[in-house]
Amino acid sequence: MSAVRKTITSVTSAVVIAGGLALGAAGQASAASCPSSASPVISGASAHWNLRCSGGNLNVSGWVQDTRMDGKCAVVRINAGNGAYRKKSACNSGVRESFNFTFTKTKSAQLRLAIA
Repeated sequence: MSAVRKTITSVTSAVVIAGGLALGAAGQASAASCPSSASPVISGASAHWNLRCSGGNLNVSGWVQDTRMDGKCAVVRINAGNGAYRKKSACNSGVRESFNFTFTKTKSAQLRLAIA
């Protein structure tokens, strides 16, 4: 194998490995603290949320939308830093549901968009 071909193969392998590591890390990152926002999209669902803090409390507001006719629902699950849990579902393709939750005595939460 020529030196040029070896170099190209090495560079290509490094890019593929780095891309895979970046995708793996992005999929696991669901913890957030205020202020922040996100707009995740998965197959069959999309969502948007904002996190804001005031007076030691966390407010999480946004929407969740079902984007596929599959008989399943799009769900946003929120596990607050104080141990509280809330969820909001949207069922049937095209349906969008808004949510607005306040969690006391915390500034962080784990949020996840899923199909259920």
